[in-house]
Amino acid sequence: MFVGRETELATLRSWWEGKTSRPALVWGRRRVGKTALIQRFAEERDRVVFHTGTGDLEAAELTSLSYEAAEVFPCDLRDLAAAPYHDWRDALDHLARMAESEPLLLVLDEFPELIESSPALPGILRAFLDRNGDRTGLRILVCGSAVRTMWSVQETRSPLYGRFDLALPLYPFRPAEAAAMLPGLSGADRALVYGILGGMPLYLSWWDENKPVLQNLERLAGGPGSPILTEGELIMSIEVGGAEQSAFALHAIANGRTRYSEIEQAIKADPSRILTRLTEARLIERVTPVLADPRQSRRPIYRIADNFLSFYLGPLGRYRGQLDRGRAAAVMPALLRHLDNHMGPVYEACFREHLWRLALAGNLGDDVVEIGPWWDNESGNEIDAVVLAEPDLTRVPVLVGEAKWRRVADGQRIEWVLDTKAAALGADPSRIRHAVCAREEVRNSRPDTLVVTAADIFAP
Repeated sequence: MFVGRETELATLRSWWEGKTSRPALVWGRRRVGKTALIQRFAEERDRVVFHTGTGDLEAAELTSLSYEAAEVFPCDLRDLAAAPYHDWRDALDHLARMAESEPLLLVLDEFPELIESSPALPGILRAFLDRNGDRTGLRILVCGSAVRTMWSVQETRSPLYGRFDLALPLYPFRPAEAAAMLPGLSGADRALVYGILGGMPLYLSWWDENKPVLQNLERLAGGPGSPILTEGELIMSIEVGGAEQSAFALHAIANGRTRYSEIEQAIKADPSRILTRLTEARLIERVTPVLADPRQSRRPIYRIADNFLSFYLGPLGRYRGQLDRGRAAAVMPALLRHLDNHMGPVYEACFREHLWRLALAGNLGDDVVEIGPWWDNESGNEIDAVVLAEPDLTRVPVLVGEAKWRRVADGQRIEWVLDTKAAALGADPSRIRHAVCAREEVRNSRPDTLVVTAADIFAP
């Protein structure tokens, strides 16, 4: 099932209709839906050669590409089945000739795998682009999952630096996008599934909407070979590999040790480089109080960027040994009890994402420039969401909000607490709007309070 990605499709269409013939680059983590997006885009084109790198020897990759091209040009004088491309220069030159009178899309999926078997490919592609310029209708779309490799392809030292007309990162679904994959669930249940599986389209497709949470978890994480356990192991193997300290850092963050000093204590080493690498790989994110300068703040915390990985390393990790021994029936009730603690920060992040959605639609007033959490270590005050506007080149809070992962919240009580915290923020509470978020219902709120539930956040 293909849902969402309308913005990304529009961006690719704009690239296709552009005046130049320089390539596009699409990248993102495994399972984020890159191939599905490109296939949907390719369906709109008349002629497409779609090749996915396998990491095989160069000759095998070129033979496979030749067969794929032969299906698009069955009447070409060159018999590609009998005489496949002998190198990448030959392949690119032939495809360029086939695009002299009619546009042709060449997709090179899993580009890092192609570089692995053909290290000279980036240089060959650069020479081809420099030589052909805009004289051909061949449009090349490069795609890959190895985030570090895809970043390096764009860096100044890379042969392809400055050769891309479009560099499009693909991110996991946001709450409203994920909701479209769970049409049969209530808003609260969509939120729970999103908190467990995150925003990867493939993971969301695993959930059986006709089964209760317990049965889904037993099927998806109930023992060796189950999807969540297998995929979690794969992520750790591919993204972390043998970097033991990186794995320790991820485990520490997933289990609540989110400050720099706590991570340092957990791994018993300076975590600076490890945190940088994990951030670049989009496995974690650095969060600072919304009013602090993120470049200078000494109060950052780190959080797992992917709900799936956070669930796998956090609540699920507590019972991993028993699950591997086939004792799911015994530990699943306890796992369910841990879900509420897991969902707290997840739901707060979903709440902030919803506020951004409202801000972009113009529903939170003018000049909104930032939305994020705020906290003060000295007083212990925390606010789940602060909306900042910048009407006169000075950032001022215009809304403060709290999100509670409970079925019903008392709006009046939360509003009183927000007034106190807004004063600690250094703002006039009488000039700041409130937002209160609960899972299903907010009661006793003021008329001007923005009331939010999971049904609002997870509305497609």
